[in-house]
Amino acid sequence: MADHDDLQTDSAPPWDDEPAERDENTADIFGAAPAVVAPPVVQPSPDLVHDDAGAAYTVLARKYRPRNFEDLIGQEAMVRTLANAFSSGRIAHAFMLTGVRGVGKTTTARLLARALNYETDTVHQPSVDLTVDGRHCKSIIEGRHMDVLELDAASRTKVDEMRELLDGVRYAPVEARYKVYIIDEVHMLSTAAFNALLKTLEEPPPHAKFIFATTEIRKVPVTILSRTQRFDLRRVEPDVLVKHFDRIAAKEGARVDADGLALIARAAEGSVRDGLSLLDQAIVQAERGATVSAAVVRDMLGLADRGQTIALFESVMGGKPAEALEGFRALWGFGADPAVVMLDLLDHCHGAAVAKALGPDALTLPKEQAARLAAIGAHTSAGTLSRLWQMLLKAHDEVRRAPDAMAAAEMALIRLCYAADLPGPEEALKALRDGNAPGGLGGGGGSAGGGGSGGGVSAQMVSMASPAAQALPVLASFDDVLALIAAKRDIGLRLDVEQFVRPISFRPGAITYEPAPGAPGNLAGRLVRALKEWTGQPWLVAAEGGGGAESLLERQKREDREALAEIKADPFVASLLAAFPGAELEVRKIPGPSLAPSEPDELED
Repeated sequence: MADHDDLQTDSAPPWDDEPAERDENTADIFGAAPAVVAPPVVQPSPDLVHDDAGAAYTVLARKYRPRNFEDLIGQEAMVRTLANAFSSGRIAHAFMLTGVRGVGKTTTARLLARALNYETDTVHQPSVDLTVDGRHCKSIIEGRHMDVLELDAASRTKVDEMRELLDGVRYAPVEARYKVYIIDEVHMLSTAAFNALLKTLEEPPPHAKFIFATTEIRKVPVTILSRTQRFDLRRVEPDVLVKHFDRIAAKEGARVDADGLALIARAAEGSVRDGLSLLDQAIVQAERGATVSAAVVRDMLGLADRGQTIALFESVMGGKPAEALEGFRALWGFGADPAVVMLDLLDHCHGAAVAKALGPDALTLPKEQAARLAAIGAHTSAGTLSRLWQMLLKAHDEVRRAPDAMAAAEMALIRLCYAADLPGPEEALKALRDGNAPGGLGGGGGSAGGGGSGGGVSAQMVSMASPAAQALPVLASFDDVLALIAAKRDIGLRLDVEQFVRPISFRPGAITYEPAPGAPGNLAGRLVRALKEWTGQPWLVAAEGGGGAESLLERQKREDREALAEIKADPFVASLLAAFPGAELEVRKIPGPSLAPSEPDELED
């Protein structure tokens, strides 16, 4: 019995005295958690204390994603329309949100899904006032609500997948008021998938709502667009973005220079998400508590200093290639992207033109920079600025495509310097008619408003312009217009003018006509551009309702009918037609003999 006594429960088992061999941090087989001994608390240094220390960092674009319609910036018109629709009960069954990337399409779709299913203890209808979270708001925000399905059309492009999705539309929602389908990048759906979706959009069940988002609205079939309520989310203006970024930087305890925020807003191109991503990157460019300067932001973005690019634009407008190349190489040395420099010059050309028309206050620039661009606009004609704009557009495309971007930019700058102050064709011809040399020809060291002859360039311009002045046609009648179009071999314009233009009145520089049925809507504009190019003077071409003569084609057909009737009236022809019933006559015009003088057979001694 001794053995039995040894097994009594009041005696401790022998293995209790053995040291534990298992991991003390694991639970036992019955699920009891091990006792955790708290480590000693160590107070960190005040200099090392950070908000949310140790937590996973959330980027600004996600952290400050709008949680209600009031947080959406720059989309006041859409919010106002939705508020009126909700208050009146006129809620569409499908919505189409379109706009550039990062403008807030997906965020707006989620807010709209919350608004459609908004419900609290006191609110039992859709509402755009989301300041207080409703019963379904949290699960919709976190993407786990069973009645709100968010899909990416890029991964569900096939028709079978769309049919599988639409099979559940006929079933009522489980918890919420509406079953909401959010389809992002809807333009990625195949044609068959769109056709499968079309039937549901035509006769949707009352408990289903569709919200589509796309950046390529032109790729969405018209049949789909016509069955949705469309909202075009606008690009957010730079000044609105600057204020928004300033508020976020303050909340983050960061300091960014105002000019730096303006650079970020400009680089964002109206996209809030892109701007917040750049702001996120800019904040870490300086030590904690230090101010991020505009120069640091400029280096981060690879931009050139605006003051230096304005100086470069001044050198270009002054026709100073050496100074322009030195300025560009200095910018290149600081790391500026040649394509971005061309964009800056485009921006300055646009600014000079706007300042010329509206004054320097119309430019959203510092006063000193706006004044410099306004001065360029004041001393440059609108035609010259327009011509430079076209040349800069081509230069930007060349720099982006060239194997050596720097060389392409320098060649473009040289071309711009020599062409900046050249007069346009009309100005040169007018000066030649007056017996004067065309002024304002830019040379290697001329000034923007100097009006000097430019040496060899002036003589070259005169020799180039003189033949053009002699070759310009003078149009005295509408038949002269038809002959000029034929001589220029513009087949499309010639066919349209001959077929659809019924002349009413003509005088040099002005044509009024009645359009024949089926006339293209852009015929008058095409004719204006062609005549201005060929004659060197502006033309006014107007289409009026009626009273026009025959078009050339109508006149030719009438003359052919009259000639055929006259031939058939001839007794001999009439007898032939009677002898051969069913015969048809065909009238052909035979060109006359050549009137060129013949050369003598022999040369006399």
